[in-house]
Amino acid sequence: MSVRPVRMFTYGVVMLAVSLACAFVAAGTPAGAASTSPANGQGSTYAALAFQQWTQSVQNQGLNLNYTPTSSPAGLEAYSQNTADFAGTEAEFSELLPGSPVNVPRGFEYTPDAAGATAIMYNVALTPSGQDPINSLRLSPTTIAKIFLGKISNWDDPAISADNGGVTLPNEHITVVCRTGQSGTTALFYDFVNHTDPSDYASWAALNGYSTSSRILEVDNAISPTNMACQSGSDTEANYIAANRWTIGYDEFGYAKVYNDNVAWVQNASGNWVQPYAENISAALESAQLAPDTSQNLTGVYTSSNPAAYPISAYSYILVQCDPNSVRPTCISGYTDPGIANTLAQFMSFVACAGQIHMSAIGYAPLPPQLSQFLADAVGYMLSQPAQQLNASNCSNPTFSGSLGADSSPPPVPPIGNAPGGAAASSGGGKSTTGTGSATSAGGTSASTTGSTGGTGSGPSGSTSNARVVANSKFKQAAPAALAGGQLPTSPLLPLLALLLLLAIPVVILSIKRKRDAT
Repeated sequence: MSVRPVRMFTYGVVMLAVSLACAFVAAGTPAGAASTSPANGQGSTYAALAFQQWTQSVQNQGLNLNYTPTSSPAGLEAYSQNTADFAGTEAEFSELLPGSPVNVPRGFEYTPDAAGATAIMYNVALTPSGQDPINSLRLSPTTIAKIFLGKISNWDDPAISADNGGVTLPNEHITVVCRTGQSGTTALFYDFVNHTDPSDYASWAALNGYSTSSRILEVDNAISPTNMACQSGSDTEANYIAANRWTIGYDEFGYAKVYNDNVAWVQNASGNWVQPYAENISAALESAQLAPDTSQNLTGVYTSSNPAAYPISAYSYILVQCDPNSVRPTCISGYTDPGIANTLAQFMSFVACAGQIHMSAIGYAPLPPQLSQFLADAVGYMLSQPAQQLNASNCSNPTFSGSLGADSSPPPVPPIGNAPGGAAASSGGGKSTTGTGSATSAGGTSASTTGSTGGTGSGPSGSTSNARVVANSKFKQAAPAALAGGQLPTSPLLPLLALLLLLAIPVVILSIKRKRDAT
């Protein structure tokens, strides 16, 4: 064999390596890697703490995506008017104009992105002086409903005393803290109130001129309760409760951690007293149902028989455009700017996987595998391409490995009152465990499941735990997850080049040897 043919053969091998590498790069490049455009969204404050972590993570990796927490209805309005590329929401379009057909020309898909819970935050003391704060308040669903409907107006009400083992609180007027303006959190909470105490809710709605045919979005104009102190936004609401004695309000659990608010133990359908930690949220959401458009029905959540279920749990959605050829009936058109679609595709893929790693630490629960796959499917519907199939090997969402992540377990139920051992014997606090289960939606889709087993739940009756210790740990913000494990597939360039160069080495050596022999 002459030198020239050997050189040509070597050149051919190298060119083949380069060509194959280029082909693999093209095949494996994420849809959003080649061309992305800035994407801006707004909406839910319920999911704002999650969005804060998610956007910081992707921005650190160079993705130009921003989110402004306004309110769920404001996000829906901005999306429908094309002033926002995407929205975060717990409310639905059907609630903005009850009884009117949903008409959003650009189309949309509701896709769950965060599993959370509405906490009952309070600031109350054992004595009128307010110098002995209570950190172990228990409230049954009926008592909660009657407080927020104005049927219970003082802290010494017998119903509150009964929930707390006979401990009578001071004769102080209850200040109910709510959200000003329209709010998805308000819609979630009063839907729970409606299903808990339908008779009182109906009379309250009639008194205030509210419809009972759909969830209400705004209550700051209500006649009852008479002593309301509504605040603008989840942050200000949580901060107000922490700073003002004799108050009670509803807010996303994560804000209680941020502002060190006390959070009530709520009695679930099994008789257990629970707080909204990840295990309890996940247990309750096993009973959520997803409609064909992926909006949620929470009726089963409120009455879940799971011993660990926290009954005021729900999903938040991310709202994006989607291709009309997808299976979701609300999909009408894709994004006219493919760069925005590519940016959102990378962001949603991150949220589905790596974005779920620290959810338990900031007051949420990581999505179950089915709903992470919903996010991946939504990316496919948005880009009009096959969805990535997620599993434990390519998705770092802890639920794919049977976990809920760090800080998912609730504290033990404390004794009633603040005296050592409790002012009265603890009641209704049997041990809770989070099991594995699923819920089938009206459209045949499993809404939720959790891989957590044997979680730590309520302490046994008569527990002598110090309530101050278990209820008031200072919140520490978890570091944002790196943008890894949640992206669309990346290129196998380096492993491929290494393999091809190894194959080329013997040919190069043979070429040099033959050249020497020829001379």
